[in-house]
This record gives sequence, structure tokens and C-alpha cells, in this order.
Amino acid sequence: MLAGHPRAQRTVSLTVLGATLLVAAALLAVSSLRGPLVVEVGGWAAPLGIVLVADRFAALMLVVSAAVTLAVLAYSIGQGMADGEEETPLSVYHPTYLVLAAGVTNAFLSGDLFNLYVGFEILLVASYVLITLGGTENRIRAGTTYVVVSLLSSMIFLAALGLVYAATGTLNLAQLAGRFDALPDHLRLMLQGTLLLAFGIKAAVFPLSAWLPDSYPTAPAPVTAVFAGLLTKVGVYAIIRTETLLFPGGRAADLLLVAALLTMLVGILGAIAQSDVKRLLSFTLVSHIGYMLFGIGLTTSAGLSAAIFYVVHHIVIQTTLFLVAGLVERRGGSTSLDRLGGLARLSPLLGVLFFVPALNLAGIPPFSGFLGKTGLLQAGISEGRPLAWALVAGGLLTSLLTLYAVARVWNLAFWRVPHPGMPDGDDLSHRGRPPGRGGESAQGPGAMLPRLMVASTAALVVLSVGLTALAGPLFDLSGGAAVHLLDRTPYIRAVYPDGAP
Repeated sequence: MLAGHPRAQRTVSLTVLGATLLVAAALLAVSSLRGPLVVEVGGWAAPLGIVLVADRFAALMLVVSAAVTLAVLAYSIGQGMADGEEETPLSVYHPTYLVLAAGVTNAFLSGDLFNLYVGFEILLVASYVLITLGGTENRIRAGTTYVVVSLLSSMIFLAALGLVYAATGTLNLAQLAGRFDALPDHLRLMLQGTLLLAFGIKAAVFPLSAWLPDSYPTAPAPVTAVFAGLLTKVGVYAIIRTETLLFPGGRAADLLLVAALLTMLVGILGAIAQSDVKRLLSFTLVSHIGYMLFGIGLTTSAGLSAAIFYVVHHIVIQTTLFLVAGLVERRGGSTSLDRLGGLARLSPLLGVLFFVPALNLAGIPPFSGFLGKTGLLQAGISEGRPLAWALVAGGLLTSLLTLYAVARVWNLAFWRVPHPGMPDGDDLSHRGRPPGRGGESAQGPGAMLPRLMVASTAALVVLSVGLTALAGPLFDLSGGAAVHLLDRTPYIRAVYPDGAP
């Protein structure tokens, strides 16, 4: 409706996402005090109607997702203003971005499997548009791979829904929790495996992750950032929700632990072999999904609590690093490590914006990455099984290799002598470069960084440091969420106070 009125679109989008963040914070506060909150949409009671459920876990995910989507939107507005709105056509971008946010929110709140499927489809349809913005050959090619893989995972998910309904006669999660317990073990395991296959593709779990490193790096920087931070975590959320509510007892625990170990190691080995910052970050994204599966596969409250903490940490850190990669591309004209150098001298602020989240990703104390990994390792040691010990060793090795990967980016892109093709750090006039809107220089080697892009990235860096400062309360929150997830009773009673039919 507001096509041709970019200022009005920006105002509406920022207002909506700001209000979403406030509502999500209120949901988190109320659900922590009173237990899960339930809405029967349209007044139709479960199981016939659509049920939305906000427990501690869902509300926490809502708060984090709303915060990062708001920051990324501000970043994209700054990029659009600096580029004359050529890279991200606002009449298409803003409504599509809000549809993506709506799909993510719906997936987190869904109280039945089919509505979860609908949430996935809403966010995927929007992502198909966002990943191909600009219409370049590389983006269309990468977008085609992304679309095909997403459609395949959606078909598997839809087939799983048909099988679940045929076996139980319902798709309501609270009702399924009781009916799955009555199924034969072989049928229950088959349904569990089918759902895990669908969610594993969406979460980029090895060996279902090959699509991600080729799909994400070609998209515009803000699109890549929100994809990396959120979309795979929706798949992880679905795994946690279904494994704890529908399949308690850990029948697939060993499978999840093996997948976690392989995802960690294969992802990080791929990362250290990359010479492009965006591709390197894409492989680290895959690798660190393994830490989350590690906590889920332990099937203990300590492991699940650490996994939830790590999900929150990783959403913020991975989004921040991809936004920094966009700034690197703008300042240095490329994200190839072979063509970058001297960025710390050219832009000390950019160096700080990369350095802090990079150390956090690597798990250097006292950052939240270190605290989350410590929680996971302690849970693995407490479990004491040989496979858990293998995950502990794999987690330590992955953390060291992550440090090597980000240190390599720092040495080559920020610390070494500038590449001969780059301007000298003292040359701030950038003579001969066409100015962008607002007096900013256009993208290319030595280009000035738009203030709004820097401010939104800095806000996420501050948020990541805040996760460290508030790690105690956050661990308490994630611990309470893990206990309720494993108990299942608060969720089921919130939807069916008189007991599930």
C-alpha cells in the first residue's frame, strides 16, 4: 500500500518490529511468572482450532528474534539510504521482511504441527524473495539451490504430518504428547525419524547442510545476517520442541549426538579452508549448530539448558558477524581474504566491531560463547557416556579451530599491510569516488561506512556483551525453560486444563 513512499514504509516497519519486541518481552515476563500462556485463535477450542502457546522457551526465542530483526532492519535502512535504495528496493523489501518476521514468530508460538508447518512456509516464501534481491546471476543461482532444498524439506515435513495424523488422529502438540506414548515403539521411532529429517534440513545439520554455504553468501548483507541468525534456529527450535514434548526418553539421543559431532567437525574444517569471509562464517554457522544438538542429545536438564543458552548466544553473534562482513565488503570492496588488508588501520571501529563477536564465537572467556560451551561440556562430562566424552573432545577441538578461523580473518583482513589495490589509511578524502546519499561515499575500497549501519551493528555487539553480563539470570531462565520442557506437564495443562482428550 505504501509503495513509492519509502519513509512511510520505514516508519511502519520500525514501529511494528519495535512493538513486537516490547510484546515479546512482556510475554517472557508473564510466562516466567504464571506459566505458559495460551490463545485459541478465533475462539475455536483445541484440538479443532489453532492454538498459540507462549511458554518460557518460546517467549525467550521471540525476544531474541525480535531484537535481531529490528537491528537488521535498521542496518538495511542505512544501506538503502547510502546506496540510493538500489540494492534493496524498499517497496518489495519491507513488506517481505515483515512477512519473514511473522513466519518466524508464528513458528515459535505454534501449538500444533500443521501451524508450525505454516510458519515455516510463511518465512520460506518471504526468504525466496529476499535471497534473490537484486536479480544478479549469482543470487539467482544460489537462490535456486535454496528454493529446491527448502521445497524438499517442506515436502518431507508435509509427508510426516500425514503420517502423524494417520497414526494419532491429531496434530495438536499437547494432545500428541499423550497419544504418542501409546504408539508401538517402531512406529513412534519412524515418525520421530521423519520429523528429524525435515527439521535437520532446515537446521543445516550434517549431512543435510551442504546447501547453506552456497546459498547465504550471495544475498545482500542484511538478508544474509537475518538468515544466518534466525532461519536455522527455527529448525533447532522445532527439534527441541518435538524431542522434548513428543519423544521424551531419548530414543534418538545417540543419533543426535553423532550428528552433532559430525556437524561440528565437518563445518569447522570447511570454515578453515575458505578464503572468503562470508563463506567462512557460513561454515562456522553449520559447525556451531552441532553444539546445540549436543545439548539436545544429552536429554538432561543441564544439557538442554546449556543448548537453549547457546541458541540465544549464537543468534546474536552470528547475525552480528554477518553484518560486520557487510561493513567489511563496503569498506574494503570485497570479502575475499586475498584482496583485503589493513582494515584495522583504515577503520579502527570496524576492527572492534569484528574483534568482540569473533572472540565470542570462538568461546574466549569471559564472553557468553565461553559460558555456553562450558555449560555444554559440563553437561557432557556429567553424562559420562563414551559418546558424550567424544562430544566433549569434539567441542573443544571445534572451539580451537573456530579461534584459528577468526584469527586468520583478523590477521589477513585487519592486521596485515594493506593490499596494494587498497587506499592508504590516511587517505580519507576518497577522491574520485561518487558520493552516495547523505554525503556518504558509495560502496568500494575505502568507502565510508554509513552511520546507521555502524550503529545497528554496534547495538548488537553491545547486546552480545550484555549476554555475558546477564549470563546468570539468562542461565536461570534457560534452566527453568529446560525443566518445563522435560516435564511436559505445564505445557499440556495450559492447553488442556482438564487433561488432553
